[in-house]
Amino acid sequence: RQISSIFRKIARLVLKHGKDKSYRVTEKTIPKFLGVYKFRDAKIEQKSDIGIANGLAWTEVGGELLATEVTLMPGKGIFTVTGKLGEVMKESAQAAMSYVRSRTKAIDVDKDFYQNTDVHILVPEGAIPKDGPSAGITMATSIVSALTKIPVKYDVAMTGEITLRGRILPIGGLKEKVLAAHRCGIKTIIIPYENKKDLEEIPNSVAKDLTIKPVDCMDEVLQIALDMNKAKDNKISFIDQKSS
Repeated sequence: RQISSIFRKIARLVLKHGKDKSYRVTEKTIPKFLGVYKFRDAKIEQKSDIGIANGLAWTEVGGELLATEVTLMPGKGIFTVTGKLGEVMKESAQAAMSYVRSRTKAIDVDKDFYQNTDVHILVPEGAIPKDGPSAGITMATSIVSALTKIPVKYDVAMTGEITLRGRILPIGGLKEKVLAAHRCGIKTIIIPYENKKDLEEIPNSVAKDLTIKPVDCMDEVLQIALDMNKAKDNKISFIDQKSS
C-alpha cells in the first residue's frame, strides 16, 4: 500500500512537471513521499543495568525485542505486573516470582523479602497487547537482578518458559526471535535446550554474528546473563539443578 502511495504521488509530479523528468525513490527520498518515519526499531541499552533484561517475543509480523524492567519498593509485599499483558504472560510472571522465592538462599537474599518489599514488573510499550509463556526466564532474571543488585548484561537476550523448579521449557518462533535480536545488536542469546534443533533454520549470515546458548535450567541462565564482575557483596551461588 505504501509503494502504491509513492507511485500515485510520482504520477501527480509527472502530470505537473511533464514526462521528461524522472524520479528516483531511495531510502533518503522516501520521507518526501510518505512523510516522517512512523515506526522506530527497538534498541538495546548501551550499558548493563540492574533489574532490566532483554526478552524476545514472536508477533504476526516477525520477532521483537521485549525489555523487561523490575523495580523494588518498601511496602507490604504487593506484586504488580503491567504492560497490557495477557493471562498466560501474567501466569509466567507468577511462576518466575515463585521460583525466585524458592531460591532465596542460593541467590543470597532475605527469605522474607516478599513480605516487606513491593515488586513491580513492567514490560514497556504498554499500548501493545502481549501474551505467551516465553517471557518467564526474562522476568525471573530481572527479579533476581533487582534483588541482588547485580546488573544484567545489556547485549544478552533470552527466551524460554520457566517452571516452578526452574526448568526451561521450549518455545515457538525461534527463528523470528533470533533475527530480531540480531537486528537490535544483541551478541548472546539464551534459548531452551529443546529448541537447539531449530537452530538449523537460522541463516548462516546471522548465526555467525551471535553466540547462542541452549540451557536446561534457570541457574544456567543467571550464570550467562548476570554481570558477576559487578556483584559487589552478594554471594550468589549456582547449584546444578540437573542433579537437584
